[in-house]
Amino acid sequence: MNRRHFLSTGAVAAGVACLGQAEGTPSKGAPSKGAKGLPGFKKGCRLLFQGDSITDMKWGRDEKDRNHYLGHSYVFLLAARLGVEMPEAQLDFYNRGRSGHTVANLRKRWQAEAVEMKPDLLSILVGTNDARMQVKPDDFERDYRFIVNQSRDANPNLRLVLMNPFMLRSGKYTDKDLYLEQRFFADRYSRIVEAIATDFNAVHIKLDHVFDEAAKKVSPEHWIWDGIHPLPQGHELIAREWLRAVSARWPDG
Repeated sequence: MNRRHFLSTGAVAAGVACLGQAEGTPSKGAPSKGAKGLPGFKKGCRLLFQGDSITDMKWGRDEKDRNHYLGHSYVFLLAARLGVEMPEAQLDFYNRGRSGHTVANLRKRWQAEAVEMKPDLLSILVGTNDARMQVKPDDFERDYRFIVNQSRDANPNLRLVLMNPFMLRSGKYTDKDLYLEQRFFADRYSRIVEAIATDFNAVHIKLDHVFDEAAKKVSPEHWIWDGIHPLPQGHELIAREWLRAVSARWPDG
């Protein structure tokens, strides 16, 4: 069965196979109860990652090119790690991040590139471009709630992971005024993401806090070269925090 045929005909079976544990109360950062510290995904789970360039990282639009189809972001790192640690699960990873996109852009393509893909887990990281464009927080919240609600309506059992946008003072953002101006919006969006995560019982990952703490130990330039786009070690930070939070919420065993 080819990949495109599986997308159109195998979605229901994949969703049923992936359910595993029932939804529960967020773990508030508690360590995983699983023996291996891995998420409790069953065989064939489909994981969809949505967002902007931080997720995109030039994932291959040619699905036949299996060398490049995930790009080189945190999505690639997660697929690599879980593919080694959980080979029996045969997890199905999809990257649909689009460089330059805002949450309004996600909304325009959501039906085709999120709902119709019928994921078992949906992970969203967006907001950096919204901050650059200074999108009104009310508009950001309206569009964000729309896409999450649309996906949850399509699949009431959908597992959700919502991540805060982040910035550091590096690259052109070493300019204090520019940084503070756009960070103001990013912080507003982060509070919105947290509220939506609470309302939809989603895993919420405070990547803004993660990068702020990392920058205190090593210079911001070590993690993010231009204030927005992580270097490889920055993507590793995202992957580690994602895996920690998801494994805590849905532990293996």
